[in-house]
Amino acid sequence: MNTSEVAKSLGVSASTIQRWVKQLELPMEKNDRGHYYFSNDDINLLKKIHEELQCGTLLHDITPVRTKKSIRKGVVQAVENDEVIGKVWKKVNELELSINSKADSVASYQLLQHRSDIEELQSQVSELTSQLRLLQEQLAEQRSQSKKEKTLVIDSSSKGRKKRKNMISSLFGL
Repeated sequence: MNTSEVAKSLGVSASTIQRWVKQLELPMEKNDRGHYYFSNDDINLLKKIHEELQCGTLLHDITPVRTKKSIRKGVVQAVENDEVIGKVWKKVNELELSINSKADSVASYQLLQHRSDIEELQSQVSELTSQLRLLQEQLAEQRSQSKKEKTLVIDSSSKGRKKRKNMISSLFGL
């Protein structure tokens, strides 16, 4: 029986059964999912515990018989043919070596590909650097030419305007 079925038969909750098993350290077996399953002897033991609790005994005062259940052992059939195992083992080792070799060649190819990509990027960076220098030189040259032109234009036009203004103001007396 599982925990909930035992709990229903005793009139308690499943968590109560689980608490009894844990606190009293009862040697109950579990299935492969970790759930308790109870034999008839286990159910009788739990009934006795329940009766003692109904009579007023505290849970920590109950001392059940703590007999360890025998460990379940599975039967493994021996393989009679060692040659088959040897062949399988050899094949596994060959496949493992093949996989390692393939992984090494893939890694080497990737490294070479990355190296060529890096070299290409380095050449692009150096080309862009030289183009940037050229553009900076051209910009500096244009700035120097525009400064010369601006100073010539500004000086000639501003002096002419001042002279005209002075001449006009002297004529009219302003």
